[in-house]
Amino acid sequence: MYARRRHVYFALMGTCIALFVLAWAVVRLWSVPVAVGMCVVAMVIPPVAAMIANRRGPDDRWWDDPSGDPQSDEWWDELDGKKRPR
Repeated sequence: MYARRRHVYFALMGTCIALFVLAWAVVRLWSVPVAVGMCVVAMVIPPVAAMIANRRGPDDRWWDDPSGDPQSDEWWDELDGKKRPR
């Protein structure tokens, strides 16, 4: 899961850089408004890429990992119904 998110992140960021470079190196020669539009689209991509890269998948275990404190872990397990109360 992590590798797929990382690949998507780098693909989105590569697209962002390509849009920006193409907008001002090539497209501006024919149409400045289109070049500006391409830059606006490129501006939206990095936050989306960051959200995708930091998203937790269903296979990622982070909410129920043990904290290291046995008493706290036992208490949370009891609340989650994993263990019966004493």
